[in-house]
Amino acid sequence: MARHKALDQLRREGRRAAKEAAAAGDSPAGPPAAGDSSGGPPGEDELGLIFMCCHPALDPAARIALTLRSVCGLDTKSIAAAFVVPEPTMAQRIVRAKRKIRQAGLRMRVPEPGELPSRLAAVLRVVYLVYTQGHLPPSGTDLVRGDLCDQAMRLARALAALLPGEPEAAGLLALLLLTDARRDARADDTGNLVPLAEQDRSRWDQARIREGERLLEAALRAGRPGPYQLHAAIAACHSCAPSAAETDWRQIAALYGELISYEPTPVIEANRAVAVAMSEGPAAGLAILDALGGDPRLTCWPQFHIARAELLARVGRRADAAQAYRAALRLGMSAPERAFIERRLAAVT
Repeated sequence: MARHKALDQLRREGRRAAKEAAAAGDSPAGPPAAGDSSGGPPGEDELGLIFMCCHPALDPAARIALTLRSVCGLDTKSIAAAFVVPEPTMAQRIVRAKRKIRQAGLRMRVPEPGELPSRLAAVLRVVYLVYTQGHLPPSGTDLVRGDLCDQAMRLARALAALLPGEPEAAGLLALLLLTDARRDARADDTGNLVPLAEQDRSRWDQARIREGERLLEAALRAGRPGPYQLHAAIAACHSCAPSAAETDWRQIAALYGELISYEPTPVIEANRAVAVAMSEGPAAGLAILDALGGDPRLTCWPQFHIARAELLARVGRRADAAQAYRAALRLGMSAPERAFIERRLAAVT
């Protein structure tokens, strides 16, 4: 089908682009994961504030953190969780970024067209992280923070409209649409978390899935691959599978392999490990996760411990699975997610 051909093209182009970037002495581009919200489109002031926070004069890590704090109102603890760094480290980054804005006299405005490319990667990253904070909040009683998800989708639509020829802006919007289409199925009627494999797919928003697919295919046809197009392609593999059993996990593992050339992080490699486990067996995925276990960036990411616990349970190492679940419970997560892990822990003990 057309989508698979487009994904094959993206993988080929992604390898070529990464090689060209390496030959030029540059790092590959950028970062890493619905419908209209009731708040309407963001105004120029809001977009201007985001672009000011993402000014190239600021340190790249500080740009995103400052935007999440100043524009989206996230607290420092939540931002630190999104970056998988200690809270004091994140607080220092934000303070230094605010000081730099004052000293440099940076203005709050949407950049001129020629200035947009140097700001775009950081702005897209901010919108992506706002959505992930809403989709998987690190604390609180709600499984999903709909206000943050809606705000992220509103901003993604505004950026896609501002940059109609930019495939990564379209890719980000496609990613959010395809992911958010599953929002209503993520919890049952009592608020308990429902894993992806067990969700009632009749509750998925097919209109958002169709729109996300159209945006993704149009972005891929531009022939300028990037990380958000890859993330969206992975989301499409999930959203377009007729059932959990028919999910193309080999395709997902291959796409994560391509994504690593843009985002060489242990988080992406851990996600690839889960896809490998689903396509080649739990032992194969567990070997990848165990090799990553010494990376300090993963010790405060509960999803790493959860994924490892699931695979340990599948290979019969129940005591080790229990230990991994307990490691996850020591970290921040929403109350429904915590209850889900406690049920999993009880099942293996």
